[in-house]
This record gives sequence, C-alpha cells and structure tokens, in this order.
Amino acid sequence: ELIVVLVILAILAAILIPTLTGYIDKANEKKVIAEARMTLMAAQSTLSEYYGTEIKDTVLTDVKDQIEKLAELNSVSGSGTAEYGVKYDTATNKVTEFAYKKSGYGVTYKDGVWGNIVKASELTIGADYQIKNK
Repeated sequence: ELIVVLVILAILAAILIPTLTGYIDKANEKKVIAEARMTLMAAQSTLSEYYGTEIKDTVLTDVKDQIEKLAELNSVSGSGTAEYGVKYDTATNKVTEFAYKKSGYGVTYKDGVWGNIVKASELTIGADYQIKNK
C-alpha cells in the first residue's frame, strides 16, 4: 500500500510541476508589463513637466532620477535590475517609443500600442533611445 501511495504522489507531482512552472512564468510576464506601464507613465509625466523646454544633457540626469523615483524602480521587488529606454518627440516632449526589460522578459511600446512580451535577450535598447537608465 505504501508503494502505491508513493507512485500516486509521483504521478501527481509529475503533472503539477510543469503546470505550476507555467503559472509562475505567466505571473512574471504580467509583473513585467505592470512595471513597464508604471515606468512609461513616470517617463511621460516627467517629460510633461519639461514641456516647452529643451532637455539637455545637464537636465537629463534629473529626468532619469525623476522617472526612477516616480516609477519606484528601486523599491520594486523581484530579481534582476530593470532596464528601460525612452524615445520622445523633442517638440512636444511626448513619449513615442519605450522599451523595458527585467527578469528575463521585455516589452515595447510604440505610438500608443504595446508590443508582445519577448525574452529579454531578444530586446535591444539601443543608442538611439534618448533616455536610458543603463
């Protein structure tokens, strides 16, 4: 009887472990989307404060600090360090493109539309982004 119970437990474990892993991956994806939205809103709010002024290199550090403070990037729990990049229209200071990656996942935003979640290794935040935290 003990062997039968152990076999049943092994079968249940073999079924449940992949399912639970899938749930964990989905939760991490949703977490990255939520953090990306927070960071995007922080970036747009910060850029809106500078409406009508040109953001120069001397102000750029303040802008980055404000974005990270508003998005609470330093206080968000989880593994890994968030990396983001922002492109914006210099005439209106409106965010036109945004990329965010953390915990092995990444997501993009362009012209009001969120992209699909991808592996972080597939997402490149290049030098053409005007504001980057890395």
